[in-house]
Amino acid sequence: MNRLSQFKLLGLFVLILFAAQSWAQLTINVTSIPANTPQDDEIYIAGNFNGWNPGNAAYQLTDNGDGTWYITFTPDAGTLQFKFTRGSWETVEGNAQGQYIPNRTLSYGGGQQTENVTIAGWEGNGGGSTLEENAYILSEDFEIPQLNRTRRIWLYLPPDYETTEKTYPVLYMHDGQNLFDATTSFAGEWEIDESLNELFGNGDEGVIVIGIDNGGIHRIDEYSPWVHPEYGGGEGDEYVDFIVETLKPFVDANFRTKPGREFTGIMGSSMGGLISMYAAIEHQDVFSKAGIFSPSFWFSNEVYTHVENTGKQSDMKFYMLGGEQESASLIQQMQAMETTLHDAGFAAEEVVLVTHADGQHSEWYWRREFPDAYSWLFSSEINEIPFVSTKDVIQVSPNPFVDSLHFKREEPLERAILNLYTLTGRKVLSRPISANGTVLLPELKNGIYLLEVEKDGQVMLIRKLMRAD
Repeated sequence: MNRLSQFKLLGLFVLILFAAQSWAQLTINVTSIPANTPQDDEIYIAGNFNGWNPGNAAYQLTDNGDGTWYITFTPDAGTLQFKFTRGSWETVEGNAQGQYIPNRTLSYGGGQQTENVTIAGWEGNGGGSTLEENAYILSEDFEIPQLNRTRRIWLYLPPDYETTEKTYPVLYMHDGQNLFDATTSFAGEWEIDESLNELFGNGDEGVIVIGIDNGGIHRIDEYSPWVHPEYGGGEGDEYVDFIVETLKPFVDANFRTKPGREFTGIMGSSMGGLISMYAAIEHQDVFSKAGIFSPSFWFSNEVYTHVENTGKQSDMKFYMLGGEQESASLIQQMQAMETTLHDAGFAAEEVVLVTHADGQHSEWYWRREFPDAYSWLFSSEINEIPFVSTKDVIQVSPNPFVDSLHFKREEPLERAILNLYTLTGRKVLSRPISANGTVLLPELKNGIYLLEVEKDGQVMLIRKLMRAD
């Protein structure tokens, strides 16, 4: 083949490649944006196709000049996840009320494809503050003498705090920006105040919640007592000392709390889960319950060593939660911690590990699961479970269960009814027990339930059960 023919073939190949690239394009048209969008702001798309960079100039949308925007690019074929921003995660899109929404998903086939979407709102720029009337900012600049810093502190009081003389248990929580108010949240709020108010309306006795803002650039340093060679850490002891030695004494002195360890809990997610585990083990004289959501146990293996070396000093409750849509190793790490806790002396009933197939490393997931975790952790303060004495023994299995329960009794369970309640007393379902003793329960979500077997108006059995995949 002569040189001229080679050039012709090369040119033909380039033309084919150019045509293929031009044909394989995705166009996303934004047909409307929120009316409160700042006039001079640009709009970007961030997703799993650009490393979730919220302000990547290559993924800036073009303004059509008529209130609509568009972008054309060539991602790999497959399922795309993305969100729109105005250049940062602080300006990410939300719903019309300015609250968090999950990631968008789009199936891209690899060819020319056009999608029309709308942006309903921007997080924090919707209907204003979402704080309930019994949730407050306690201080904008509470002193942290252990770290020579100040921090915003949030306070939630039970609905009957002002009208009674009751005392209440206390739950300390990290990442306070994300707990109560959509206008301060990074990626959606936990709705702690709304959830607890609803639980109170269903019979919960109430709890005081103290939310501690994270320290921004100091967050990772404060949320681990151990140093990671790449990410930092190392100030966790001082941060926990602040809670134990400074913040808790202030709260107990100024509010009607039950200050004993049996009424005091700590809870957080991600790095907040890591520091919650550390605080609960290190200060078993202060805390008796810990909510460990999507914990960053990967940060340091010392978290396991700490549990092993410290051991069980007091009765505790650990509620560990994680989603299968998080890191590939999260569930294994939590299972390893469950084993470590048992080896350290904590009994099976002191540790609950709950996972969900749809669970993600996100506020919406933690918001959804908070009520069940709280109800289990504080169950001794919420509802004393009545003891039912009966010679009519009924065996229930399995526990934990997944999609069904089986009841065994010497005499048939004719006309028996299964009732399931949350730990706060809300009835979830009522269903007849079949002749073979089986009840199918595929619709139940993971959590702790109170089981009641009733026959001819008489309660025959009450028992705690856990639903877990």
